[in-house]
Amino acid sequence: MTDTWAKILDLVQRGNVRISEHGYDELAADGIAVRDIMGGIQEALVLQDYPEYHKGPCVLVLQKDPEGRPIHAVWGIPRGQSSPAVLVTAYRPDRQKWIDFRRRRP
Repeated sequence: MTDTWAKILDLVQRGNVRISEHGYDELAADGIAVRDIMGGIQEALVLQDYPEYHKGPCVLVLQKDPEGRPIHAVWGIPRGQSSPAVLVTAYRPDRQKWIDFRRRRP
């Protein structure tokens, strides 16, 4: 577990969460419910960690919905702040672009 992900999980467990406008748009576009994201967060697997991202530390995670379908979610913490955990986006990954939904295809 990365340091960024540990901080985000702690914030989520404390209910200190915000969903970006873009996040809401992407959730709706792919038919993903917020409860599916929140319900699967504990089992999420960190695929990429960006601790020095210019908007603040963030991670790309792979998780599954209740039916076992994959979801990619990007979580972050605003630069210079210690909270909230922000769901930047979440989407259904394209099988053509990912190997096992974990590695981008070349």
